[in-house]
This record gives sequence, structure tokens and C-alpha cells, in this order.
Amino acid sequence: MDFEKIVDLHCHILPGIDDGSQSLEDSIALANEAVKDGVTHILATPHHLDNKYVNHRSDVERLVKNFQAELDSRQIPLKIFPGQEVHINGELVQKYDDLLGVDLKKKYMLLEFPHSNVPAYAEKMIFELLKLGTTPIIVHPERNKEIQKNTDILYKFIQQGALAQVTATSYIGGFGDDVAKLSQKFVAHNLVQIVASDAHAMRGRDFVLSEALSQIGHDFGKDKAIQFEKNAEDLINGFNVMASNYSQIAKKKHFFFF
Repeated sequence: MDFEKIVDLHCHILPGIDDGSQSLEDSIALANEAVKDGVTHILATPHHLDNKYVNHRSDVERLVKNFQAELDSRQIPLKIFPGQEVHINGELVQKYDDLLGVDLKKKYMLLEFPHSNVPAYAEKMIFELLKLGTTPIIVHPERNKEIQKNTDILYKFIQQGALAQVTATSYIGGFGDDVAKLSQKFVAHNLVQIVASDAHAMRGRDFVLSEALSQIGHDFGKDKAIQFEKNAEDLINGFNVMASNYSQIAKKKHFFFF
């Protein structure tokens, strides 16, 4: 499938500030790879407030401005916007002013859970963010161990008003068949609304966004893939995006023989 533009809302392209790109050379390589993949706009989303990385709003904005100047000087046709992959913690409301949204008005924000679990206070935190006018977009739920075991957790967050993002690499099988199948189920049940690269400049974490969109188009029809791409554009512009027609994933039945 060909797209006029592809917006990537989750990418660790800024150099030397988290576990993504480790140097300007890495970042330029990622940028060239993105362009080759058809990506035209990237939301730079370094980790923020997890156990290892703190990337303040002002620092990210400055780094994006510098990196954009570097891209322009090399005539790489890519537009970068400042964002963060915000790790859930109990102080997000107190630190709200230091948080970057997907859009300028912070109508949407990427929210990351630990890979191993979903914190007990997650529902309350989502409620608090919604109350502030920010819709959390739960990133890569297909890779969260607790959600893998119980998909109703994600269903309830979507029901509460959150959105969710599946990773392109997950969808095409880069994290294994089980994660790919779960990603497909999330798309089938409308529990995720966008696909993003989550590119990190390391092997297996590069740009396969156009491949994932094409695969979604193959699996669910061209209109579904187009909607996923449009949702990414609408989110970065701060337009309304809502989960719709979503449904629970049926649990496997256990049969007992006596």
C-alpha cells in the first residue's frame, strides 16, 4: 500500500538520551531509514520518568529543534516534533507541566506501563489525566505480561476513555508469533487505534511501519489501514480520535475431564 504521508507517533530517534539512538550518526541513519519506509513526520518520544531516564520538556524541545536543523542541513525530508514516552507513576499530576503531549495542547499523551505488570493505580491515574483534559494512549499493550494474560485489562482502559498503540514490529512478528497474534486480535477487536514504529536504532527495532500498515490492510481491508494512518495524523494535530466498535476478546475455554 502507498500512503502520501506516514506519521510515526512513537520513536526514539533523538541521540544519546535514552535506550534508543546512541549518537547523531545513529539518529541520521534512523531518519534515512524512516524516509525510505515512507515516513514523513515523526514524534520524537524519549523515555520520561521511568527508572532510568528523565527527559524534561524543555530539553526535548531544544534537542528536537537542533536535530531538525541537522536534518534540514542534510536535506533529509523529515519533520520532527517533540514528545515523550511517559512512564506511569503516582506523580504525573504534580509533574503535569513537564509532560509533553502527542499534540501541542496535550490533548493526547503516550503512557507506558512496566513490561511485567499493570500498576494497581493505573485506572485512577488514567482518570486523573482524563480529568485534566489529556487522553492517555497506552503504548505497546501487546508486550505487557499482565495484559497478555488478561486482555480485559486493556478493554477496561479503552472503556474508561483511553486509547492504545500497537508496535509495528509486534504486528509483523518481530517479537514472536504469540505477540503478533495478540496484536492482530487487538486490531480485530478495535482495542488499538494506531500503529507506530517504536524504533530504537538497534537490531529488530527499526522501521517497518509501512509493512505493518500494509499487513493490517491485507488482514482487515485497505480502509482499516488508512484509518490507522489517519488516526496518527489526527492525534498529532489534536483532532478528535475515539475508540469505537471495540469488544472484549473471548477467553479460551478450559475443558475438564473426569
